[in-house]
Amino acid sequence: MSQLIEDTILELLSQVRDGESISPNDVAKTIDRENWQRELPKIRAVIIGLARQDKLQVLRKGKPIEPEGFKGVYRVRLPVAE
Repeated sequence: MSQLIEDTILELLSQVRDGESISPNDVAKTIDRENWQRELPKIRAVIIGLARQDKLQVLRKGKPIEPEGFKGVYRVRLPVAE
């Protein structure tokens, strides 16, 4: 399942312009349109793993944050040079 989630995240990110982000809800709804809320904890775990590997960035209020212990609404994007 985590490979499906990772593939879905990277596929959705490949469809947005450089620097733009996606919501974990977008990923969940792509994987399971009807029960997407159930997927969110698994998606978060995969996102944290990808962020630790520097494959993506976790954003809060449009700013990159550390993938450890964040709370609330967040989005993800591919890494950008700052």
